[in-house]
Amino acid sequence: MLETSARLLRLLSLLQTPREWPGPELAERLGVSGRTVRNDVDRLRELGYPVVATRGATGGYRLSAGTAMPPLLLDDDEAVAVTIGLRTVAQGAIAGMEETSLQALAKLQQVLPSRLRRRVQTLLAYTVPVPADGPQPAVDPQLLSTLAAVCRDHERLRFNYRSHDGTATRRTAEPHRLVNWGRRWYLVAWDTDRDDWRTFRVDRVEPRLPTGPRFAPREPPEGDVAAYVARNASAAAWRYRARVTVHAPAEVVAELVNPAVGVVEPVDGTSCILDTGADSVEALGVHLGLLGHDFDVSGPPELLAHLAELARRYARSTPSGPDGASGDGAGSGSPDPSG
Repeated sequence: MLETSARLLRLLSLLQTPREWPGPELAERLGVSGRTVRNDVDRLRELGYPVVATRGATGGYRLSAGTAMPPLLLDDDEAVAVTIGLRTVAQGAIAGMEETSLQALAKLQQVLPSRLRRRVQTLLAYTVPVPADGPQPAVDPQLLSTLAAVCRDHERLRFNYRSHDGTATRRTAEPHRLVNWGRRWYLVAWDTDRDDWRTFRVDRVEPRLPTGPRFAPREPPEGDVAAYVARNASAAAWRYRARVTVHAPAEVVAELVNPAVGVVEPVDGTSCILDTGADSVEALGVHLGLLGHDFDVSGPPELLAHLAELARRYARSTPSGPDGASGDGAGSGSPDPSG
């Protein structure tokens, strides 16, 4: 009996891989006859596993979707990955999923072997998430499903949209992709009224059903929707923006700048323009300093004033020579040689 149960688990593990298994290959893997494989498949079906058999030269057995959720077999790494993923979702930004995720997490942790439970607990104990800047909006999972469906089916979407300043508008768009950035969700869509690509915060979208007619999908904006959202979402959120001339080749600066915090435009072989920004001039000053190259800034005035103060502060803190005297001579404590 134990041998039969172990063989059934091994068979189920093989069938859970996304391929079709010819009967002779399964029999060889399990070390049994083809008749035993057929009997074991029947037992799995009785237990609720939807095993489908196809005939022909390329036929075999595979596991398909059924009407109920039977138990799953996970290897060690899969079990750890699912556990960590559930914990992340339980702390995440999809409204209504926290309790369900915690219930699934509790069930999984209850059956984890001690060796895997120790791995998971170690990961959780020694992993610290970076706190979000302020409260993050939660997104209704039903809304995500609705938007994903219209992206899949290429159906026009009419919706009410609330901008960051609270202004409400009615929009019609051709939805392309959902993008998850941190704990926020964005819809990338072609705005038919503005005849251009737009990025919409999902938590500000209120669909108006039914959906509209189908449309022919367009090429994604700039070839990469994730980078497109990163650039547009960051730029919209920046309090201070600056176009900085950096005295270094564009390809060198591009390696130092994440697309989410700046766009690099080449000028010539030795310089480029960095279009960047931040929520504070202090943060912007730090980012520019970390480039490691000379740069010229023309604005905004708050950034110019901050950089001027930084220059004075650095000058005061930097010795002017080997005698250790400060840059402006203050606080050196040395006697006046002319006296």
